[in-house]
Amino acid sequence: MERVLGVLQDSTIALKGGKDDRSRFWGVYKRIAEEHNGEFLEQYNGNMDIVLVFSSLFSAVSTAFIISMEYKLSADPSNTTNALLTQLVQIELSNIAEAGSTPAVPASTFSLTMSDIRIQMVAYASLSMSLLTAFGAVLGKQWLGYYKSNRYSRGSQEERGKHRQEKFDGIITWYFDAVV
Repeated sequence: MERVLGVLQDSTIALKGGKDDRSRFWGVYKRIAEEHNGEFLEQYNGNMDIVLVFSSLFSAVSTAFIISMEYKLSADPSNTTNALLTQLVQIELSNIAEAGSTPAVPASTFSLTMSDIRIQMVAYASLSMSLLTAFGAVLGKQWLGYYKSNRYSRGSQEERGKHRQEKFDGIITWYFDAVV
């Protein structure tokens, strides 16, 4: 066994460094790419998390504001309930003629001003934009998840490095920074 090891050490079949220039390049590429990916993914995932939290809080506040405005602008439901109860009482007292002569629901005094309409438009537009922002942040996180995934973890180090570079080139080509 010692003789075999001695022959292998003196052999020119295996290089002294154990790697040729191409293998060393892909080894260095992998190390640098992992450092870059770690920083890149940490930064953008953190940004997407902040956007999602902010847009969800803003959506909740906008929705509460819209609901309170709708309640203030709508006709008072207690008036309708009182009118219907009055009609039922009149029917019960066998005063059907009088019950039919009064309107079931009183005439509404509901009216909207232009400022009410404008405020509603702004409220619904802000809610829509907030939800669109949350949708964009989720798409951005999915894009980062695809970039991070190692679907092609098989193959040589060179093939994995080329696949990683293709994904990185796609992020540059599709202007990930500007889109996000």
